Amino acid sequence: MHPRLILCAALAATLWAATPVRAQPVQPPPNQPDAKAWPEAPDKLPKPKIDRSRNIDFLFEALKAAPDEESAKLVEARIWAVWMHSGSDTCDLLMGRVKAAADHKENDLAIRLLDSIIELKPDYVEAWNRRATMYFAKKELGSALADIRQVLAREPRHFGALTGLGLIMQELGEDKRALDVFRKALAIHPRLQKIPEIVKGLTEKVEGRDI
Repeated sequence: MHPRLILCAALAATLWAATPVRAQPVQPPPNQPDAKAWPEAPDKLPKPKIDRSRNIDFLFEALKAAPDEESAKLVEARIWAVWMHSGSDTCDLLMGRVKAAADHKENDLAIRLLDSIIELKPDYVEAWNRRATMYFAKKELGSALADIRQVLAREPRHFGALTGLGLIMQELGEDKRALDVFRKALAIHPRLQKIPEIVKGLTEKVEGRDI
C-alpha cells in the first residue's frame, strides 16, 4: 500500500476507535464510496431557538423517535439550523460564499474561505465539517480525517461527519470499520438518506448473507 494511504488508514483507525454510539448497515461498490451520501444542510433552514444546548438534545431525541421520513426531515433541518448558526455575521457571510464556491466546484476557494472562518471561530463545528467535505471531494483523505476528528470532538452525534468518516474508511478498504461507523450514524439518525442501502451491502460483504 502507498505510504500516504497507510498514514490515512492509521489516522482513520485512531479516529474510529475514539468515536462513540451504535446503529445499522450501508453500500456502493468496493472502494468507490458514494460521495453524495455525505449529508449537507438544506438550503432553507428554520431559525434556531436561543437555548442551543437544551434545544439540540431534545431534537436528537425527536430524530430517533421520528415516525416517518417527512417528520425526520423536519427534525434534521432543525438540527442543521443549530449547527449552521455561527453567532457571527462575518462567519455567516463567509459560509454563504463557501456554498457558492462549492456549488461551482471551486473547492480550493471554498477551503480558503473555511480556513478564515475556522481562524475566526475555531469552535464553529460546521466550518470543520464543511472543510472535511471539501477535502474529501479533492481526495485529500488525511486532511478530511483531521477535520472530522475536530467535528466529533465537539459534537460526537454529528451524523454528517460520521457518514463522511464511514465513506473515507470505505475508500481506504476498511469495510468492517466503515460498517461500524455507518451503524453509529444510523443509531443517531435512523432515517439517513442512502445509508441503509450502503449498510445492507456492507453487511453482506463483511458478515455474509443469512442462510
